[in-house]
Amino acid sequence: MYDFRQDALGRAVPYGIYDMNHNRGQVYVGTSADTPQFAVDSIATWWQNEGSAVFPPHSPVLILADAGGSNSCRSRVWKHQLQEQLSDQFGLTVTVCHYPTGCSKWNPVEHRLFSYISINWAGKPLRSFDTILASIRGTTTTAGLKVKASLLEGVYETGQSVPDTEMEKLNLERHTVCPHWNYTIRPRLIALPPILAQQPNREVVF
Repeated sequence: MYDFRQDALGRAVPYGIYDMNHNRGQVYVGTSADTPQFAVDSIATWWQNEGSAVFPPHSPVLILADAGGSNSCRSRVWKHQLQEQLSDQFGLTVTVCHYPTGCSKWNPVEHRLFSYISINWAGKPLRSFDTILASIRGTTTTAGLKVKASLLEGVYETGQSVPDTEMEKLNLERHTVCPHWNYTIRPRLIALPPILAQQPNREVVF
């Protein structure tokens, strides 16, 4: 509830992940705020529980993300969390490609996942977390889409920042083409064997 927050039973913040390779969706519903830390925690949880089971270990990951919101191309916290919670923790080379501002509807997560979720819960009062999760989990398509959903509880503080000294420590390489939208983050502590470094990217969209 946006107009009368004091009368709400809780706040649901959905963060969706769509695996294009396997036509699978995962939505994490937070109960706090839509922050970069929440977004990366969702991705890291997905990789630990789902992604690592279907992709080879240390496989390079390609993330297609919107330019704004919790995974904003300008967010220092987003990049810092990707380095620490995803790249360093799991030894992953992570390439992020942001859609230009105003082009988020071209992101497959919108028209292949959230659009069908919206259809499935249309007309249903979302009065509880159980109702929200059940509506998301019940979303399917004739093309075989399957969606999982779970709560990701915790308090995520807004307004966090990352100082210049921490940003300089990131193992981040901006691409030649549209460097503010396209960049690669590599592990700082784990050196990948050459054979793994040559693995093709797996596309995941947010």
